[in-house]
Amino acid sequence: MTCLWLMPFILLAGCGNNNSVSEEPQGGETLSMEVTPANMQMSAAGETFTIVVKADAAWTVKTDGQSWYSLSGGSGHKGETALKITALKNATDQERTAVLSFAMGTDYKKEYTLKQAKGEIENYVPEGYTLVWQDEFNDTRLTDGKPALPKTSAWWYETGNSGWGNHEIQNYVAGFSGTDTCSIVSDGTLKIILQKRGNEVLSVRMNSIQSWKYGYFEARLKLPKGKGTWPAFWMMPKNYTAWPDDGEIDIMEEVGYDPNVILSTIHCKAYNHSIGTQKSGTMKVPTAQTEFHIYAVEWTEDFIKGYVDGKCYFTFNNDKKGNKDTWPFNAPFYLKLNLAWGGDWGGAQGIDESALPATYEIDYVRVFQKI
Repeated sequence: MTCLWLMPFILLAGCGNNNSVSEEPQGGETLSMEVTPANMQMSAAGETFTIVVKADAAWTVKTDGQSWYSLSGGSGHKGETALKITALKNATDQERTAVLSFAMGTDYKKEYTLKQAKGEIENYVPEGYTLVWQDEFNDTRLTDGKPALPKTSAWWYETGNSGWGNHEIQNYVAGFSGTDTCSIVSDGTLKIILQKRGNEVLSVRMNSIQSWKYGYFEARLKLPKGKGTWPAFWMMPKNYTAWPDDGEIDIMEEVGYDPNVILSTIHCKAYNHSIGTQKSGTMKVPTAQTEFHIYAVEWTEDFIKGYVDGKCYFTFNNDKKGNKDTWPFNAPFYLKLNLAWGGDWGGAQGIDESALPATYEIDYVRVFQKI
């Protein structure tokens, strides 16, 4: 549990007007403001608490735009004003920090910091593995006044509306399309947002710049709702020449018409969905669309295993015949995150546009290897 220090502070201001309340500072007057209690704890569970602002004049307060907390008001009056702050549950394993901006008069502002303890997340990484790469999606900086995008040093986008081999409907864009944002980093998570704009449905398909041969690959995900959605976390070969010959590893897939049913699948020339021979594992996760879960594969020279929250539900063994048709999984692969709309599988039972916008939320992506 993290302590939140709400320290009293002094604000200095000159004369000015505030339209929200009637009290105004007089010219040259030295103003003060005190916030109590001086010490406050915000637990990861989420809570509502009250602070009391004692001020010599009218004041205003603004948030920094983060959505994990909210205020009961945006201004106060001379004397004591109660201000309620509501924090949502912190489902990430990162401490959260926010900044409130108080002001009196027309010129003076004071930043005031709020903190919330990190959530407790289980560790399912097998013994012997070391973290070699990660993206925690904690960058909240604005890009040209717009919400932060995933780091370009870590990810690149595939774009277009070509159907992607599955007759999918969406048009993949590079994060932004005009004023529409389809990938946002905020509140410690990445949101891939599937949304309709005009006659198009926009989304994101993003890939890691780095690739790896063998390892334990995991992401903590909350899946979207709605018939027609098709979220995925998967891997493709770095030196791709042909599908399915070069292989594909699907760590997590789900379709909206069959909610909370998770699949992990491999594809290769001998085993793939186009000829009905793909190798898959299926697991029901009742809260996949309402809560975060950890989806992973362990990939070695001997096997590929799929996991949800540490439980193995899929195993594909290397037959050790040295035949690429049955085991092309001995070359570097990169990671992929995308949210498709419709298509041969996602749209097999139709689509429901009332589900849009739909959000696929990613807390983190991590890669572990034996070193």
